[in-house]
Amino acid sequence: MSEQQALQVIRNQIDDTDLQIQALLNKRAAMAEEVARIKMANGEQTGDFYRPEREAMVLRQVMERNEGPLDAKEIARLFREIMSACLAAEKPLQVAYLGPEGSFTQAAALKQFGGSVELQSMATIADVFHAVETGNASYGLVPVENSTEGMVSHTLDRFITSPLKINGEVSLRIHHYLLSKSTELADIKVVYAHPQALAQCRKWLAEHLPETALVAVNSNSEAAKKVANESNAAAIAANRAAEIYDLFVLASNIEDEADNTTRFIVIGTQDVGPSGVDKTALLVSTQNKPGALQILLKPLADSGISMTRIESRPSGKGIWEYVFFIDIDGHCQDKAVAEALKLLEQESSMCRVLGSYPKAVL
Repeated sequence: MSEQQALQVIRNQIDDTDLQIQALLNKRAAMAEEVARIKMANGEQTGDFYRPEREAMVLRQVMERNEGPLDAKEIARLFREIMSACLAAEKPLQVAYLGPEGSFTQAAALKQFGGSVELQSMATIADVFHAVETGNASYGLVPVENSTEGMVSHTLDRFITSPLKINGEVSLRIHHYLLSKSTELADIKVVYAHPQALAQCRKWLAEHLPETALVAVNSNSEAAKKVANESNAAAIAANRAAEIYDLFVLASNIEDEADNTTRFIVIGTQDVGPSGVDKTALLVSTQNKPGALQILLKPLADSGISMTRIESRPSGKGIWEYVFFIDIDGHCQDKAVAEALKLLEQESSMCRVLGSYPKAVL
């Protein structure tokens, strides 16, 4: 058999396989539509069709049973898109994100929800919260923590007064690019970026642009949009923003830490069920007295529950009054977690579960 004949045999097999895949995809979409009809017949709202815990379980199963040659995470990403398309056949999700277009938050939203959602760009984190609170978006996506610079205070502060809950999380590896209309680094007199991005690139900026003015804006994509109309200016943003706003890449991967990663959270109104691999976020306050925090955390330690994060923020109700944001392993419906939370409520002046949700899969 000649090379051309051998290739044609394989190509015919690929065509047959593609037909089977296409038929199975349409079969899955038809099942998703039937799920929607059953839910609506039982009075459920279209906003309840997306179930983060179910999706997380499916993706973990996909990765566990994968036998290659495709990488397990690559297979999971393909299934994410399949689920996104099938969900859109039921009811497209409206997801608000910190924009404009080209932001890292948009990339995180696409990673979490797939390409079949309806994305809504918002100017500020507060606007993302407002869009979900008013029902103009089903979910929102906002940054909450960076591996280099720590927590995003604007996001934490919104939870002090917002009724929204955390429904999921996304981790995204962050690479920063210096973008400009100019082609020469020596021409740059001002650099725009989100405050976190400026901090994450502090060493690089000090070495390569020591005399340049650094100006903070609401998002990196806003910075890219801004410099598209300015000469002698640059933005720190994702490389995708260069294509969107017709900018040159003056420097790549200018972040100071090689493993720079940002965690984003999904905000919504629903209570998410257990997926088997979950975390719970708490908002807690206590009286300002010696040993108060130690007393507050004792129920968690006694129950053997791992606390993965604690941050304090001003409560906004009085001088030197603080609230604590605490992340713990497990779901609030888990027996050990539920019992610890009862004790925690007794020891605190306020204890609110911000959400139990699946840990990031991809």
